[in-house]
Amino acid sequence: MARRRYELGKAEEATQPETLKAIVAEFLATFTFVFATEGSILALDEQLGKYEDTHEVISTSRLVAIAGTHACSLFLAVSMSLNISGGHVNPAVTFGALVAGRISLLRASLYCLAQLFRSVVASLLLRLVIFAGPRPVGFPLAFDRDWLGLIIEAAMTFGLVYTFYATTMDPRKSHLTTIAPLAMGFFAGANILIRGPFHGASMNPARAFGPALVGWRWTKNWIYWVGPLVGGGLGAITYEYMVMPSETPVLHHCIQQSCTSS
Repeated sequence: MARRRYELGKAEEATQPETLKAIVAEFLATFTFVFATEGSILALDEQLGKYEDTHEVISTSRLVAIAGTHACSLFLAVSMSLNISGGHVNPAVTFGALVAGRISLLRASLYCLAQLFRSVVASLLLRLVIFAGPRPVGFPLAFDRDWLGLIIEAAMTFGLVYTFYATTMDPRKSHLTTIAPLAMGFFAGANILIRGPFHGASMNPARAFGPALVGWRWTKNWIYWVGPLVGGGLGAITYEYMVMPSETPVLHHCIQQSCTSS
């Protein structure tokens, strides 16, 4: 596990093969996630014959379908990038790693640019190639209290980043890394089931940015930036400084077998 470090990063880091591979991994993973999730919403809206923002009560079947798509696609996106880039797929996760000292500013910036750009590409592809007409929907609030949507986004992203830390960053995780993508997918899907009808439950600025830019739907879009970034930063700092052990613990199997090294 990388040690905590706060640094800007060196220019040559941007051209290192490992960094380039990580950027490509984040690029492809974010495309997979946004293409599947926004595509599922557009497909369901096409069946209903409506593409404009509405505040209508969402049907149970439609909500379950959208939540399931988000859970499965996030599981896939994190799985395909976890061993290469760390499986961020989300500027809020990257920002959390940055403020907790697990990634340099340069590398975090490259990750976020890749995530945002691929979100835009996925949204463009959905509009120009597959659904040829309807604008990406984005995340309109279903109520007028901006502060409530902001708090909810921050709280949900706090839990998402906390889960990410617990399953991928903690040296005590043992075999939990193998279920990290599944845990994050389940967490996102559950939050969409609970909060999706009220404000979309983005938890990811990149997920909100691409559809907002291509569909040109910026109404209260700032909530889906400020909330996740604040929540992600707090989640990472909380786990890093309050839960993360200061020393690498002895592995569970070593305790049972009384071994002297891991």
